[in-house]
Amino acid sequence: MQLAGGRYGGKKTLIIPALILLLAGVFWALHLVHLRADFPNRSPWVDWAKYTDEGWYGDAAIRHYLRGTWRLPGDFNPAAALPVWPLLEGLVFRFAGVGIVAARALTVFVFAGVLVCSFVVLRHEAREDEAKYLRWIFTASAVLLLATSSFLYVFTRMAILEPLLVLLTLLSLLAAQAIRSASTERQRVRLAVVVGVLVSLMIGTKTTALFLLPAIAYMLADAAEWQRRRVLRIAAVTGGTISILWGSYIAWLLHRGYWNDFRYLFAANNTTIAALPFWETVGNTLKNGMWMGELLYPLAIALVVLAAFHKKTWRDPLFVSLLLWVTGYLFFLAYHANMQPRYYVVVAVPLILLMARAALHIAAWHPSASLAFASLLVLLVGREAHVSLSYVRHPEYTFQTAANRIERIVELDPTHSHTVLSISGSDLSLMTGLPSICDDFGTMDLEDRIAAYKPGWFVSWNSIEDDKMEALNKFYRLTRVAEFPAMDDPDRNVMIVYRLDAKDGVTPQRKHKKAKGLPISPG
Repeated sequence: MQLAGGRYGGKKTLIIPALILLLAGVFWALHLVHLRADFPNRSPWVDWAKYTDEGWYGDAAIRHYLRGTWRLPGDFNPAAALPVWPLLEGLVFRFAGVGIVAARALTVFVFAGVLVCSFVVLRHEAREDEAKYLRWIFTASAVLLLATSSFLYVFTRMAILEPLLVLLTLLSLLAAQAIRSASTERQRVRLAVVVGVLVSLMIGTKTTALFLLPAIAYMLADAAEWQRRRVLRIAAVTGGTISILWGSYIAWLLHRGYWNDFRYLFAANNTTIAALPFWETVGNTLKNGMWMGELLYPLAIALVVLAAFHKKTWRDPLFVSLLLWVTGYLFFLAYHANMQPRYYVVVAVPLILLMARAALHIAAWHPSASLAFASLLVLLVGREAHVSLSYVRHPEYTFQTAANRIERIVELDPTHSHTVLSISGSDLSLMTGLPSICDDFGTMDLEDRIAAYKPGWFVSWNSIEDDKMEALNKFYRLTRVAEFPAMDDPDRNVMIVYRLDAKDGVTPQRKHKKAKGLPISPG
């Protein structure tokens, strides 16, 4: 088959890429089905986020509409450091109301933006010497792989931070790319300001965006054609924009007294950095990349390595920028040494784009490889689509069912506060509207938080940890009233509901101590 010939550049040949994109659209639409369902049980991904993160990182928006305030002093308030996602959720909740479906639907539409931007960024950076048909095929194929990926399916249906970070990074690359085609210096400055704003939003979405800055910086330098004065001018404008925006935000935090909430997020995450030997950490980081796809991951690495042997590949700024994106975030994962599957969402998207870019270069030099790539594509898409469709066909609602039953128990008891104390309390608030506080994280000791907010109920997973029992026993007698099976982690598959009955003559009072140890990461 002749793929690079002129006769393949006509409109008729776009039928196949258009069909591929249409199929990608169908698989994206399947993300909107069963939005209340559990994170798939018996999946290969064991991630703490499915119990906590959807509530934690939208808590400011949830509380704003349920309580009239975005912040509970002393409790876990991550929005002080990560304000972008709760602001977006707040806009959605204003029209759709607070709920898990609204929050997850927002993420699915963010993923739609990821698919569109992935298509645009690959098409925008195509060089004139590449065959038009090849560009269309590999660009459309990359979008299809993103849409059918079972790994991305499960995590882009959760109201977590990573999909938005990916979208903002792609938008930053597109804005940086546009500088190359700007016709005037004023246009270049305006686009540099746009990049600065987008990077600021990236950092405000998830602070680990700092590890993605080399990828954007490289694209900016290439767009400036590596001319020293132009590069320095664009860097000054972009960096200045970031400094002004974040400097103003930090000043506002200090003025309003939210600085402790801001710092606490980093203190909590720092406790999870594991002291492992260097090579063991690197090995774990690379090995866990298999979460992205047991066939896709090694194939992507092989294609990138093969393409890298050609000097011409390194003249492609998108290839280099995507490579910096992937390696930059893998460096963060190795540094943090607390590798949760959801973190790899930020790697999976650029890796698929990088794989498509590498395949495009190889096929351009060796047209005979096109048939082999087509066969691999069919195999990859078929494998991933089969798994994704199995999740669509077999939804389970154990967590939502448990939350609804807990809500019924709490609301039928007029003698106790409706405030729930639980590590999954924010998720319960998102699912049911019950007020909650966290039993693990906060700038005050648990004992002080209990005294300040006087919960009427405690919901634990499987058992009660000693420190929590000690804090609760000072004020309450715990009465076990119900238990509900939920999800599949053997350490967290039963939600146990305790009624908190105040001890005679005991009034909870704060002792104003600092927060104690932080056992797990909220990052």
